[in-house]
Amino acid sequence: MAMFNSVLMVCAGNICRSPTAEYLLKSKLQGSAAESTVKVSSAGLTALVGKPADSTAQNIAKTFDINMTAHKGQQLNSKLINDNSLILVMEQRHLTDLLGQYPQARGKTFLLGKWINDTEIPDPYRQSHEAFEHVYQLIDQACIAWHKYL
Repeated sequence: MAMFNSVLMVCAGNICRSPTAEYLLKSKLQGSAAESTVKVSSAGLTALVGKPADSTAQNIAKTFDINMTAHKGQQLNSKLINDNSLILVMEQRHLTDLLGQYPQARGKTFLLGKWINDTEIPDPYRQSHEAFEHVYQLIDQACIAWHKYL
């Protein structure tokens, strides 16, 4: 039985890190018992609403057979906070901002990098391809680490 039935990935714009984390975790859950029981989504603290995932993020994901074309940025809101049993953010600052805005999220909001030494996932937006690749690898490691709790 899964400890969490829904996971919300949160970053700033919801076009680079959180969609990558959302689709990566979904792909890791495929074929496992958790696939049908755990819902994974993403949102942004200052989302670029309706925007697709960043093209560099999409291209890197595609090389790992992860298709993010369906993604559209969505703004974080209290319904999303209340509907999800686990909320994972990219940076300490996101944690502070999110809990400041949504105190009810305390106790279920953590760094995505919690199990990899509380590693923060830096924002690759408008950075080099290498920056995006680095972020992808970090997100991948973090999702592998969280997977056993789902």
